[in-house]
Amino acid sequence: MAFCWSNASVPILGLLSLLLLLLLLFLLPPHHHHHDELHAPPPSAAVITYPLSFREAPEFRNGETCSSSLNSTIHIAMTLDGNYLRGTMAAVLSILRHSTCPENVAFHFLWVRHEAEVLSRLKSTFPYLSFKVYTFDAKRVRGLISKSIRQALDQPLNYARIYLGEILPQEVKRLIYLDSDIVMVDNVAKLWGVDLKENVLAAPEYCHANFTRYFSQEFWSDSELSRTFEGRQPCYFNTGVMVVDVEKWRNGNYTQKVEDWMVVQKQKRIYHLGSLPPFLLVLAGNIEPVDHRWNQHGLGGDNIEGKCRGLNPGPISLLHWSGKGKPWLRLDSKRPCSVDHLWAPYDLYRMSKHSFEE
Repeated sequence: MAFCWSNASVPILGLLSLLLLLLLLFLLPPHHHHHDELHAPPPSAAVITYPLSFREAPEFRNGETCSSSLNSTIHIAMTLDGNYLRGTMAAVLSILRHSTCPENVAFHFLWVRHEAEVLSRLKSTFPYLSFKVYTFDAKRVRGLISKSIRQALDQPLNYARIYLGEILPQEVKRLIYLDSDIVMVDNVAKLWGVDLKENVLAAPEYCHANFTRYFSQEFWSDSELSRTFEGRQPCYFNTGVMVVDVEKWRNGNYTQKVEDWMVVQKQKRIYHLGSLPPFLLVLAGNIEPVDHRWNQHGLGGDNIEGKCRGLNPGPISLLHWSGKGKPWLRLDSKRPCSVDHLWAPYDLYRMSKHSFEE
């Protein structure tokens, strides 16, 4: 189903004073500590707190050189989850703000259930946004998900990216998939224009990373399984930023290929990190590499402690808070990392003091 749419003690001065104080406490309406609820969780926690209230984003218009044809549409897919709604709002704002042709950007949001509050916030924050919302059937993966090193990675919605070819309409033949904990600081059309050549997927590759650590000793000690990468030069890539040829994905039956490895994982513990490893098993070494500037990832620290990390040297087009720490939670906790202040200007949450002026 798809939905469409173009915030100490008290001194005792006598019995009368005490009675008056008690009466006032009794008559005052209960205070729900909305502010405390938003700031209390540790920086690594993700807790839905309603009602979240966001400022309306500015209306972004195309430049004079922009085409209005259907072929000029840039399709972006993201998940939609109340726990990460603040991140999603910032991500969308950043994409529109830096786009030369923002009216040509169409968003495709995936959620596991209809959340009226989330949909209402999205519409009121971006009244001019072109988007559709699709329901991902969580039952599709419940029997395939294996417990990973972080609970957030075990949520069904984390696996929805595997099924984009089935969920999105057939006319969507190419898309950019983005996680909700990113901000884009460059024109998204540049990423959209990446030449995939004959490949089904393009993403920044990190060949300096220790690829073996993404799989268990049981995987590498199995002579049959470890031959999976023969004939390839596999490198780690992050699935939070991907350009996908959806038509090739469908025709190549890649959803089934990824699922097959999830079945193996249920039988043998061959990896520990959610939905990423099966992508690597199927595609590592067979993707089109993209400049690292398009995924400055790991800003959320590792998956265990979420400690602060700095930026890698070089130009940056996209900042990605992958890892346990999320910028909005660390900022609210008054324990931000220095990189979190790069996310803050895109925060549309009404209580934030660091957002762009409307």
